[in-house]
Amino acid sequence: MKRGKGKSVMRVTVDVDRCSASGQCVLFAPNVFDQREEDGIVILLNPTPAPEDHAAVRQAAIACPTACIHVEET
Repeated sequence: MKRGKGKSVMRVTVDVDRCSASGQCVLFAPNVFDQREEDGIVILLNPTPAPEDHAAVRQAAIACPTACIHVEET
């Protein structure tokens, strides 16, 4: 499924049980990720980020020390 001409759809999921609260995701993609105040665990703000955030989300997934960010692009 494509959104408009040449625009892919990204779907992001996170495994909060594996999150180590390192905050790398928030540093790379603050429009998509945040952290809970009480323990720093990831909060997914937008499971279908805008195309302008796709590169940052990919970087966040790569930087995640526990690989708890999963990205699917169609």
